[in-house]
Amino acid sequence: MSDRVLTGDRPTGPLHLGHFVGSLQSRVELQSTVEQFVMIADAQALTDNFKTPEKVRESVFEVACDYLAVGLDPSKTTIFIQSQIPALFELTVYFLNLVTINRLKHNPTVKLEITQKQFGEGVPAGFMCYPVSQAADITAFRANLVPVGEDQKPMIEQTNEIVRTFNRIYDTNVLIPAKAVIPKIARLPGIDGQAKMSKSLGNGIYLGEETDSLFKKVKKMYTDPDHIRVEDPGKIEGNTVFSYLDAFGTDHEKIQELKDHYQRGGLGDMVVKKYLMEVLEAFISPIRKKRALYKQDPAQVFSILEEGTAKANECASETLKLVKDVMQINYTVSMYT
Repeated sequence: MSDRVLTGDRPTGPLHLGHFVGSLQSRVELQSTVEQFVMIADAQALTDNFKTPEKVRESVFEVACDYLAVGLDPSKTTIFIQSQIPALFELTVYFLNLVTINRLKHNPTVKLEITQKQFGEGVPAGFMCYPVSQAADITAFRANLVPVGEDQKPMIEQTNEIVRTFNRIYDTNVLIPAKAVIPKIARLPGIDGQAKMSKSLGNGIYLGEETDSLFKKVKKMYTDPDHIRVEDPGKIEGNTVFSYLDAFGTDHEKIQELKDHYQRGGLGDMVVKKYLMEVLEAFISPIRKKRALYKQDPAQVFSILEEGTAKANECASETLKLVKDVMQINYTVSMYT
């Protein structure tokens, strides 16, 4: 079997630079060499946005525009909507029998997100079962590669636990283990210096960010709090501006010169921020233009999603049939005649 990729995003708003570094860049690079399915995980988004379904619905379109604008090609990548694939939900129900509540509670990614979202004792069961749902997503498309950020690695590990348990119980190799593909820069910090750029924290720069807004965000970026005067030596470790230059800058020699100058003193934060502004504007500008064109033609965007969803449905249904065959729950009249 040739390599097959399954990956995706929860549609809770437009995507940001953290998404690009964490997974979008890998997807664009991979699509020319592997078969790739990219899922807009609207059903998963509803686990903690069930009271605002309109937000999720609107974000499906926003995310699709982001995908197309950064270079995902529908002729190479199948882009589809999760809620429109019935096989995923049936597989989730079967897989729930293969894990314990205790195991779900101790998944590091789930624990972290429960804390971040401040659920307290009110954690929705659907949210707690996210790792099982993700296992269904990955195995339904028989994907062996999953581009994710470092923080999502425990989810892939739990998917493989489910795969091994299923294959052992039913003495089969129907389900395929997956490998997490971690990008070179696994995580981009928020502009406030927080470890992760997040829509909920409001510390992100979006793929369609307008020039004025981009300048304002870069201007208030977290740097070195001890670099008070221009002549003071500054630190580049943990300095958000240099983290972004490493991620998006192409003139590595100039970036190294800026780092050296900053560390020995005599270079002000605004000089470095102005250069970063130029770098980010050069990166975002073509994406912004393409995104605007797609937003003006929603019929084209949803036609792409409809075609991709049809293909995804066919693939997931085939896997579901294989699963039900080995579980001996594919009942047909021919079995009794």
